[in-house]
Amino acid sequence: MTRTRIIICGACGKMGGNVLSLLADDPAATAVCGVDLYPKEIGIPVYTSFADVKEEADVIIDFSSPVGLVDRLEYAKAHKLGIVLASTGFTAEDQALIKEYSKSVAIFKTANLSLGVNLMQALVKAAAQVLGEHYDVEIIERHHNLKKDAPSGTALMLADSVNEAFDNAKRYVGGREGIVGAREKNEIGIHAVRGGTIVGEHEVMFAGEDEIITITHSARSKRVFAVGAIRAAKFLPQKAAGMYEMKDLLAEENA
Repeated sequence: MTRTRIIICGACGKMGGNVLSLLADDPAATAVCGVDLYPKEIGIPVYTSFADVKEEADVIIDFSSPVGLVDRLEYAKAHKLGIVLASTGFTAEDQALIKEYSKSVAIFKTANLSLGVNLMQALVKAAAQVLGEHYDVEIIERHHNLKKDAPSGTALMLADSVNEAFDNAKRYVGGREGIVGAREKNEIGIHAVRGGTIVGEHEVMFAGEDEIITITHSARSKRVFAVGAIRAAKFLPQKAAGMYEMKDLLAEENA
């Protein structure tokens, strides 16, 4: 069996460590090296820049940050590698850059690599289609106190899934404060909670007359995201340039 050769970007961080730990027992994939601004001994070569990488690889798993995005995309393009973008907090300019590079690079990008969250995404869209305008939709996301962006990329992904059921006619309202008046029907409320070591919790509430339907997901460990990233990394090699997400991976696995 040919093993998928992976470069881990952000190799010395917590998520990089989770990926490396899982790959240690994976017969189908291996980490050939890492890239990290703050290198340390982790059992594989670690470089501060992609320009220093010597190893041959098939794909990059990026668990770093949006900083230096162009360097990673340019390396993937120059070496014909797929790249799994597992970070969040991308700006509109970053998103445009990613879209441009997808013309020449196979890019796997999703706001959340958890299988459960991607199932939740389908469930909330189906619920919105059935419940319609008779139910108000509010989304609450909870994360650890070190998370820098709000709302989470996953919360926005869930909001987008709900909004698709309404032809994207809803507007997003980030929290409420003061005398804001009665809630408008075209709102989707999105609320961010930050505290402690919460890995990630997402709740989509459909509030109707005399009843509430809630769909929730709770990640108890960051390893679930590392598992998803490795599955994506195995999926990408030999794929044509373009944008891929979890539904593409699941369709192929279940074909």
